[in-house]
Amino acid sequence: MQIKSEKKIWWISFVFLAIIIILVLSANYLGVRPTVTGSGVEGITLPEGFVIDVYADDLGSTLLSFGGPSPGPRMMMIKDGLLFVSIPNKGIIAILPDRNNDNIADELQIFIRDLDYPHGIDYYDGWFYIAEESRVIRVRDDDGDLVADNGSIEVLIDNLPTGGHYTRTVKVHDDELYLSMGSSCNVCDESDKMRAAISKSNLDGSNLTVFASGLRNSVGLAFHPVTGQLYVTENGRDWLGDNTPPDEINLIVEGGNYGWPDCYGKNIFDTDFNNSEYIGNPCNDSGRIPSLIDLQAHSAPLGLAFYDGDMFPEEYQGDLFVCFHGSWNRQEPTGYKIVNIDMDTLQVNDFATGWLKAATISGRPVDVIVADDGSLFVSDDNAGKIYRIYYAG
Repeated sequence: MQIKSEKKIWWISFVFLAIIIILVLSANYLGVRPTVTGSGVEGITLPEGFVIDVYADDLGSTLLSFGGPSPGPRMMMIKDGLLFVSIPNKGIIAILPDRNNDNIADELQIFIRDLDYPHGIDYYDGWFYIAEESRVIRVRDDDGDLVADNGSIEVLIDNLPTGGHYTRTVKVHDDELYLSMGSSCNVCDESDKMRAAISKSNLDGSNLTVFASGLRNSVGLAFHPVTGQLYVTENGRDWLGDNTPPDEINLIVEGGNYGWPDCYGKNIFDTDFNNSEYIGNPCNDSGRIPSLIDLQAHSAPLGLAFYDGDMFPEEYQGDLFVCFHGSWNRQEPTGYKIVNIDMDTLQVNDFATGWLKAATISGRPVDVIVADDGSLFVSDDNAGKIYRIYYAG
């Protein structure tokens, strides 16, 4: 009996010690920090002449969370001057109207509810397209009451694989539907060709094919307003160190393979995953397409948008704005900011910083879109806010 008691005490001590080790790792190595309270814009630094305000608040917030559906607002779109936003873990698409034009949302109105972790949203020709984790649907609002019409749901793509990266981003371009789906794992050979890929279909979901592959987790999709070319963000794999592999911006061509899981960045061969011996560079030899732009590893670039408004100064016209959601797989936290990229030089510049300060993280930017007046809307799924960035000169 005494031996059993000693074993029980030893086992409890072991479990307790393991919990302590996990907590220490979470607090130090993984860069997890508690959020701070406040309006959400204290200490945010912008270029001279720019101002950031909170457009909407109390949309869901949490301490830093990594993996799983986010608690706050994610992807956005504007229709008839109204801001639509997905809130995955609430299962809703919401509308945030500003009827008195004071640049503050008047309320949160639910456009549609009871969805399966909705993420991507777009509008075209009377239909609202919504990407849930397990399917893609479209709905109408023919009576204009800002609530999806009862019975209007059409399931376009069903039985999507779940697990792993849960986000699904959808865009309509040139009468075709594009769907991005992340990988089921950190690094692996996928059995489902739609994972770690961008697919394309007709607007009714028919003729679904893989458009581009080798994209571990491309959350943000943006079509260039002039050329129509598709640009995406790319979240690289974990556990190769603080600065490897780079996150990426990729220029997508139909049929292109962008390397994952065997290659990353400028066609660097991932020998940690694939330790087979090759002569030469198998990434180049197999026709993998290298990144357009390498970004700081583990920054987690998500939403992106080309600036085509008329509010910002000339130097920002045509720039690509990208939200860095922030790191977890890194000793020194990184990201938690917005950058702008000069598309002529491909130079990456800090635009909005300050959500990361020493031992605290006050927000995690997700998506960015250009508003009708030329300002930027930015969603923050950790602080549960929508920011508005404008130029005051």
